Amino acid sequence: MTDHATARGGEGARAAVTVADCVAALEAAYPPGFAEPWDAVGLSAGDPADPVRRVHFAVDPTVEVAAEAAALGADLLVTHHPLFLRGVHGVATTTAGGRVVTTLVRAGIALFTAHTNADVACRGVNDALAAALGLADVRPLAEGAAGRENPGLGRVGELPSAEPLSAFCARVAGALPATAAGVRATGDPGSPVRRVAVCGGSGGDLAAAAAAAGADAFLTADGRHHHVLDAVAAYPVAIVDVAHWASEWPWLDHAADRLRAALATDGRTVVTSVSTLVTDPWRLHVGAPGA
Repeated sequence: MTDHATARGGEGARAAVTVADCVAALEAAYPPGFAEPWDAVGLSAGDPADPVRRVHFAVDPTVEVAAEAAALGADLLVTHHPLFLRGVHGVATTTAGGRVVTTLVRAGIALFTAHTNADVACRGVNDALAAALGLADVRPLAEGAAGRENPGLGRVGELPSAEPLSAFCARVAGALPATAAGVRATGDPGSPVRRVAVCGGSGGDLAAAAAAAGADAFLTADGRHHHVLDAVAAYPVAIVDVAHWASEWPWLDHAADRLRAALATDGRTVVTSVSTLVTDPWRLHVGAPGA
């Protein structure tokens, strides 16, 4: 976990920051209008008028993450994934979602989510993923949805020089947090990779766009058997598959930086922290004997 605070010159008390101030800054960075219609983004718990001194960032609003935020004394938890995507009829502690809500309410922590709006926004999830891999000349992979004027899904960029697919996979493993599943790829380990397409989270449907962009490799998560088989048969692009959580984790530092910078423009300060709890659900991987 990392802690950061905005620098501020001079002495005296810090200007007060509220939940509403943080929401405004985050929604300016990741406009809620960019979100998919089915998504649930924005402030989902907490009082907009409450003061904020510490903001904690995480990919998933799990029970463990909520407890971590409470232990840190956070006033606001910012997550990429929503707590509830479907309607619920109660938040009793007999359910995981209820335990999260109860933990946050008891600790006085607000909850804010930036999901598909952060995926497509400039300097969002996919730009953070591209930056983590060292890609240059980064541009959107697919056009934004009509009527929402967002930059678009995924990103495509260039490595400094071509490298074998095996080396690129090692680059990915070094850039992202470790998970049980690690990094896996289709194709010849020795095939050259220079142009790379990325889509954090479940981006398998963008394989055609990656191929059309001339990508040598397409990095995404949640590869499904038939989708990947079809992509391999249809397009000359290597599919590189990582854990969903790991592909979106690099965004957290970027989001924390943007919040601090936005508040600092008028002299306000919050402490931010980024969770390093592994919330990828897969925890054990056993290879084939002798592998």
